[in-house]
Amino acid sequence: MKLRIKGNSLRLRLSQSEVQRIAEHGRVEDIVEFGLQPYQRICYALQSDAQAQDIHATFENSTITVHIPEQAVKTWAHSNQVGLQKDQFLSEEKSLKILIEKDFQCLTARPDEDESDNYPHPDAAVGHKAAECAN
Repeated sequence: MKLRIKGNSLRLRLSQSEVQRIAEHGRVEDIVEFGLQPYQRICYALQSDAQAQDIHATFENSTITVHIPEQAVKTWAHSNQVGLQKDQFLSEEKSLKILIEKDFQCLTARPDEDESDNYPHPDAAVGHKAAECAN
């Protein structure tokens, strides 16, 4: 699972096996380590949540957790729907934009990245020669 943070936005991209894992087991997570001590890492997770009314994110104990209603996970995982998004209200002036997407293979080769578990790019059959692949 890839995590992109920019300003007040979170973007998670999941491979095919990760989408399958959240659909079957309810959670996908990864860790970024900045050192050897537990307090020197950030965990980020996508959690299927039977109690959630909508997509929302929390940050506790060095862990970013994006919660998705259980039914939304099942619908998304078993369809051609690419992504889910929500603007989480923080205050009158602020919100957190949350985007969860299936990760597509790029149309141009990227030799340093294994994309074998990513979804086939929908434009690959059309014969496009280049596409933006923002990480």
